[in-house]
Amino acid sequence: MKTELEKPSFALSMRGVNKTFPGVKALTSVDFDISKGEVVALIGENGAGKSTLMNILGGVHQPDSGEIKVNDKIVTIKSVSQADSLGIGFVHQELNILDNLDVSANVYLGREPRKLGIIQKNIIAEKTNPFLKVLGLDISPDTPVAKLSIGQQQLVEIAKALSKEAKIIIMDEPTSSLTLSETDKLLNVISDLRDKGISIIYISHRLGEVSACADRVVALRDGENAGVLAKDEITHNRMVSLMVGRELERTTNTNGSKIDQSKGFETKDIITSTYPNNKVSFKISSGEILGMAGLVGAGRSEVAQTIFGVDPNLGGSVYIDGKEIKRGSAKASINSGIYLAPEDRKRTGLITQFDVSMNVSLASLEKHSNGLGIINNESEKITANQQIEKLNIKTPSAETPVINLSGGNQQKVVLGKWLSMNPKLLIFDEPTRGIDVGAKAEIYKLMRQLADKGVAILMISSDMEEVIGISDRIAVMHEGKITGILGRNEFTEENIMHLAVGGSSES
Repeated sequence: MKTELEKPSFALSMRGVNKTFPGVKALTSVDFDISKGEVVALIGENGAGKSTLMNILGGVHQPDSGEIKVNDKIVTIKSVSQADSLGIGFVHQELNILDNLDVSANVYLGREPRKLGIIQKNIIAEKTNPFLKVLGLDISPDTPVAKLSIGQQQLVEIAKALSKEAKIIIMDEPTSSLTLSETDKLLNVISDLRDKGISIIYISHRLGEVSACADRVVALRDGENAGVLAKDEITHNRMVSLMVGRELERTTNTNGSKIDQSKGFETKDIITSTYPNNKVSFKISSGEILGMAGLVGAGRSEVAQTIFGVDPNLGGSVYIDGKEIKRGSAKASINSGIYLAPEDRKRTGLITQFDVSMNVSLASLEKHSNGLGIINNESEKITANQQIEKLNIKTPSAETPVINLSGGNQQKVVLGKWLSMNPKLLIFDEPTRGIDVGAKAEIYKLMRQLADKGVAILMISSDMEEVIGISDRIAVMHEGKITGILGRNEFTEENIMHLAVGGSSES
């Protein structure tokens, strides 16, 4: 019989967890607990150890030492399937969805009931339906996943976890690709799951969401416990303080005197292949940051890729300092000083198996090679080390594979690649997606420094606070066209959303 002095019972308890990777101490004596029917937010800067701790819980990695208890029983989790059997579900930031299959096939992938070796699709559909209803997902189990929005796909991942009878669900940056309405729906789902006794570990850099859904906050810093906040202690400033252990320098849009309207970038009636019936025109002066807002699918990334030359430009022209750039040529754009830091940095901005040095020099290999095309590795390293120091890239060395770096530091490597050259227009597509508040502050500061030096900047972002806080002007897109451009005195969330849903600037 338990006494009042005994420690409380947890659905999950991790004690003294240590983990070392080659050359990196990832976790040092980390403790983490969660009760039944509790939402605990796990916060920290990139590289703080959050993913490592959760990958240990999910069976991806094994700890060097430490103790894990599930429902007061000591367990050893050596595989993902073992984590599943203990009722631990993991909804990853990069969704494990097969879009060539329907919803029920994804939910029961690898666990399909069969008869004489034939998958029983009707049984799978029947078993999937209750989980869709629990999540408020009003779709048929036979719906192809390719037809679902990212938010709906996220809920399918949660349905998969519930179908495995998960009692503890880890959600890693679950809203990073969601619209505002999809985010609200997911937060409501989390509340409903909590009421049903399911424990949620919520990992996010969006601190407003953490405040909205968390019962408790656990912060990690440099692989160690940095502190815990109870529900009534959760504020933006206290979370930031625990995460970074320092005051963050706030960057705001105060650059008016540095803008040179006689120089800069201009598009005239460019046409993207996604929205061939719409023309897009705008200007960015030298030294100006133009924010580009809009809902998911508005065509912002397509405009960026068309400007850069990786997507076809079906019409119109692009100019730098009044000089027209060859249409549809990424090489011509690069030679003219137009550079793109893409939305998906891992897939299109980096070669993650290459080291930092090789990635920084990717776009400027001619500068680092002799007449025979042989690369001078020493020249590459000198340039890479300059960018490592300039951008404060946290890496053991220039020879470290980029895949081993945190998201924020990977983004800095992408920027280092372009800053080692001579940018005139730098396009940032979702520059801080999946990046912690400390790294965000550094990237904002870098943007402003570049603008101060006369670089024209196009910043595409779905983060309303980011767009309003950093931009000198804001262009808003809806279904492939610009519905309005706002000056600073017009910056409000209401004005931006009005234009983002198709409203006109006149009204």
